[in-house]
Amino acid sequence: MNGISFSGLASGIDTGSIVTQLLQLERIPIQQIESRKAGEQQKIDLLGTLRGYVEDLRDKAKSLSSLSGFLHFQAEASIDGVANFTTSENAVQGSHTLDVIQLAAADRWAFAGVADPTADLGGGSVSFTVAGTSYDVALTAGNASLQAIAAAINDQAAEAVTASVVNTGTGANPSYRLVVASNETGIDNAITGIASSFAGLTIDSTVGGPDNVAVGSNAIARVDGLLVERSTNEFSGVVEGVSFEAIATTDGLPISFSVSADVEAVRQGVQEFIDAYNRIVDFANTQNTYSEDGGAGGALFGDSVLRSVSGAIRGALFNVDLAAVAADYEGFSTLSLIGISLDRTGRLSLDSTKFDAKLSENLSALADLFVDTDGFDNGGAAENTPEYGIDTTADRGLFDILVRSLDSLLKDTGDGSGGTVKSLFNSRTDRLNETIKRYDSQIEQRERYIDDYEQSLIRRFAALEQLLGNLNAQGASLSGYFTSLQNQR
Repeated sequence: MNGISFSGLASGIDTGSIVTQLLQLERIPIQQIESRKAGEQQKIDLLGTLRGYVEDLRDKAKSLSSLSGFLHFQAEASIDGVANFTTSENAVQGSHTLDVIQLAAADRWAFAGVADPTADLGGGSVSFTVAGTSYDVALTAGNASLQAIAAAINDQAAEAVTASVVNTGTGANPSYRLVVASNETGIDNAITGIASSFAGLTIDSTVGGPDNVAVGSNAIARVDGLLVERSTNEFSGVVEGVSFEAIATTDGLPISFSVSADVEAVRQGVQEFIDAYNRIVDFANTQNTYSEDGGAGGALFGDSVLRSVSGAIRGALFNVDLAAVAADYEGFSTLSLIGISLDRTGRLSLDSTKFDAKLSENLSALADLFVDTDGFDNGGAAENTPEYGIDTTADRGLFDILVRSLDSLLKDTGDGSGGTVKSLFNSRTDRLNETIKRYDSQIEQRERYIDDYEQSLIRRFAALEQLLGNLNAQGASLSGYFTSLQNQR
């Protein structure tokens, strides 16, 4: 306040209150601008919420736009405990037989026992070959106990075998044996040529002999009458789209297993997509409501972004190829035909009974409605042209079309000359931020004006108080003078 102060004592007027009220009047335009600024910020926040919903819908559609994401199969065995089955999108519905004849085993050898695993055995080495790689683990005298030998093997041949020291005797009469086991099952991973030059550490290297405590073997099974063999208990590439892990032999009594569509999993994936779609519809409906008493339902009432998002989604899902519909004699060419309907509010709903029936009727045809099975090809269209996001191939799944449509709303694109074309959401948010910056500038200018105005008021009222103070002093002096004259008479 530049050192100027006043109290209103000379005038009897509360000049400080007057200044405060005048400044409050001048702040009304700032409050109005701040209210408009808050409205723009609310729009940005709501656009962020809407963008999150659109991204979630896009991600749901993306995950279901491929056969691997859309199709789900299950394999059920007539008897549990024989094999664990895994299916992929390439599975084919049908029944099969399985006879597990032999499980895979890892090769395992045990050297002759010693009484003290910490006693030094003198210099020597243990040698063997696994899968074409030879190993020769040598130790010098003074550092060649059974435990040290096992540790050296684990250090130098860890990728092929695991060595351990096992007491096969009793506490009173121990017999510690060095056991070397292949890390992988199967004949190809068997340990061969195993030998020792350590004193007292002997082994019978005869395959299947007493020291070959577990013979490396392949898993053998008969599937649909065909004999198949694997180095592990994992079988793949036998039945298309189905792999299994053998966990027990069937003792010559084959079991059966059937492959069928996992209806619940497929339906759940579609339902999650519908839920994501309905969140966008509910959001838009809330924003676009209007009443005489409450006015607009949301800050985005009538906003073009809501119309663009709604138009993009509906266009992708409901602008169907009329020729394809006309040629569809089974009823798989539109969402309504497979049990997905649109109500008067724009929300989707799934008729589970109808959907499950269509899925059981023709799973491939159902998947083809949603999935692009032949890939995307826009014919070399240039970026930032309407044709760039159009698939020219024969098969165009609804989810794939939707993903590309939503990407155009969410992602910036190139303009073909090194520049960038902002997406709908980014450009709308940028414009709102620019408006907020203009409001901030207006507020800042208005604040500077109010500061200057306040100083001007303070100076004026201070001058007024000073003037009135002088006049009061002069009046008091005159009054004293006249009083003095009267007393002299």
